[in-house]
Order: sequence, then structure tokens, then C-alpha cells
Amino acid sequence: MKIDQPDNFELMRVHQVSAFPEITKLSSRALERRACATYVGKVPRTLKTRERFRMEKSMVRALILVALITPISRITVAATEKAAPLLEQQELFRAGVRGYKLFRIPSLAVTNRGTILAFAEGRNDPPRDFGNNDLTMRRSFDGGRSWTEIEVIADGGALTMGNPCPVVDHTTGTIWMIFCRGSEPGRGNAEVLVMKSTDDGEHWSKPHNISRMTKDPAWPYVFTGPGHGIQLRTGRLLVPAAADLYKPIGKTQFSYCFYSDDHGASWKLGEPLKRNACDECDVVELVDGTIYLTGRPREQKLRAYAFSKDGGHSWSDVEYETAQPTSDCDGAVIRLTDTSRFRKNRVLVSCPANTNARTHMTVHLSYDECRTWPVSKLINPGSSRYSDLAVAGDNTILCLYEAEQEYITLARFNIEWLTDGADTIQRKAK
Repeated sequence: MKIDQPDNFELMRVHQVSAFPEITKLSSRALERRACATYVGKVPRTLKTRERFRMEKSMVRALILVALITPISRITVAATEKAAPLLEQQELFRAGVRGYKLFRIPSLAVTNRGTILAFAEGRNDPPRDFGNNDLTMRRSFDGGRSWTEIEVIADGGALTMGNPCPVVDHTTGTIWMIFCRGSEPGRGNAEVLVMKSTDDGEHWSKPHNISRMTKDPAWPYVFTGPGHGIQLRTGRLLVPAAADLYKPIGKTQFSYCFYSDDHGASWKLGEPLKRNACDECDVVELVDGTIYLTGRPREQKLRAYAFSKDGGHSWSDVEYETAQPTSDCDGAVIRLTDTSRFRKNRVLVSCPANTNARTHMTVHLSYDECRTWPVSKLINPGSSRYSDLAVAGDNTILCLYEAEQEYITLARFNIEWLTDGADTIQRKAK
């Protein structure tokens, strides 16, 4: 088995120190002397002494250079143990903290620096979806093990500030927080707002209204995400959303996306999917550039899905995934690995798997770019509603989900737990 290729040179040097302590502790002169002692006799003795010495010295220097620059991924070792199965769960948002009566609508983002941002609506007027709701956030700097205190990043007074849907621009490092604002107290979301952070969520800009670019003015209500947006390999920022075609709210809804091709300076509106097929949704880019959308179903008890061949502007007909039974509830999708860097493609979907109630939070795993879902694992058999997914820097999977009515829980787990030890993540050798 081959050791995983480190992600940067410093890590590679650390691995090399542990693999070759006798080399890294020696000077170049000492290396030459040791290598000469090892390789004397490798040059034919029929050559004259001075010529033999010159050839031996050249060989030694070449061998030393190879030893010091050979990537650790090319060094074969006897065996590497799989990681032990890991599942840890902790409460991140609990009713009563900072005076909020309820937290709902979880959302996750991972920054370029590896900081994990967890968002939720802090609700002052539960159980109503639309009221005095604020956007709150916690941050983790250690892969989701520990977290900062809850802080408020957007407060609209009596107006709803909700449906968080962050998207990270990995080119610039900017985190764009896309969310919704109510039109008046107690009424549905009517506007799309955006604010940004350029310092891993420590500070945020003031909200800016981008409704005219991201929704049809005839649509009375709009819902960004909830969950997270993605950046495509083209650089496009793609944000999933849903809207109402007419009043009253909830009668005629559909999924759609909007996007930016200039790093958030402007946004463009995509085409709606079929009416009343699905609404709240999430997206992932497949290895061939196709976009896969998974949505909250409106006509079936199965997750809805569709494909886009033009970066999320237009969509195929909506179909339903028989391997993902669910209730009328939001879910999430995330890429875990792809074969550009790893040995397998892996995509994950989370949703409550009970068709009659919002319970049984389950994670599904696909190895063939969302065509089949051979692995499903239960995280929580109890109350389970909205969720979002993220992947930490060490490939630990994060699922932030509404557990009981009083709190939002973070589950941290690895592929060994998800597959009962049948799979482990390995990088490709370069």
C-alpha cells in the first residue's frame, strides 16, 4: 500500500523526516561518505582509480538527490492501518442561548483556511417560519471539534433574516452569505440579500439587496438554499433556491438556481424546474461538469433530482430517487472525493429517511456520480429535519442537522464509520 501524497511541501518534508531519519540528520558530506561505503564496488574495477572514484562520486550524489526529492507517495511500505470508525455528535445551537426561543435551518461552509462556519436562524417568534428571526453563526478552527460562542451576523429587527446559503469563492477566499429577508413583519421571504466576509467570518459587510438579479419580480416569495452554494471548476458561483409562482405561500413552488461569473460582482437568474416537483434544493458538480440537483419533493416520498449541462442555468426533467425515501423535508448534498486526487469518486446526500415523519436522519453514499446509492447509514433514529453537509480538511464528514425541537446537532464521522469499515480514503500517487 502507498502512503498518501501530502498536500504541500512542508508536510512532505515532515513525512520524509519520519521515513528517512538517518538521511535527514546527516550533512551532504556525511551522506556522500555513507553512500560511498554502501556503493563501493558498483563501478567496474577495470577502470583507472581516479576515473572509478569520479564515477562513484557522481552515482552517490545522484542517489542522494533521488532520496531527498522522491515524493513520499512513491515509497512503498508494508501496510497502512485504516482509521478506526468515528462518529461523534454535539449540540451546536440550543434553544434559550442568547435569548432565542428556537434555532432552525442549519448551514455549513468550509473556508480556504479550513475554518468551519456553522449558521442557523435564531428565532424569537417560534414556531412561525417568518418573524423576528436573526442569522447566527459559530466558527471552528479544529475541524469541528470545538466552537466559538454563538454570534449574530444579521439582524433585521421585526423582519425575517433567514434561509442561509453561503458559498465560498476559492479563487478569492471570499465567503458570500446569501440569504432572504421578509417583506414585512410576519410575512414570507420576498427579497434576496448578500453580504461577504474576507477574513474567515470574523467580520461581515452590510447586507446588499440583489433581488432584481436573482428572482423574477412576479414571484411573491423566495427561499435561498437552505444549505450551501458551490463554486464550479469554471469559477462560477452557483446558488440553489426555490420560489413561489403565486400567492398564497406554498401552493405553487419550484426549484431554480442563480449564479455569478464575476466573483460575486453581479448575479444572473437561471430557469425554473418543473412546478410543484420540488422546492428547497442543493447542488453538486459531477466530474464531467454536469450539475446534480437534489430537492425536497412535493409530489413523491422520494428525493427529487435533476441534471444541468450548462452550469445550472437550465435543467432536465425532475425524477425521483428510489434509494432515498424521505418525508416532505429539506436535505443536503456534498462531494467527498473525486478521482482527480483520490482513488474513488464519492458523493453524499443527507435527509430524514422516514416517509411518514421527520425522523431517521440518514446519509447516502454514491461511488458513480449519483447514478446509484449503494450505502446508507442512520445517524439519528429520532426527530430529524433540515440538514447540511460539509467536509473538513482531514476528510472527516460533517452533518449539521435539526435533531429535537430544542437544538441543532453536529455529527462528525468518517468513511470507515459510514461503510462499516469497507472503505477508506486514499489519495492517488502522483
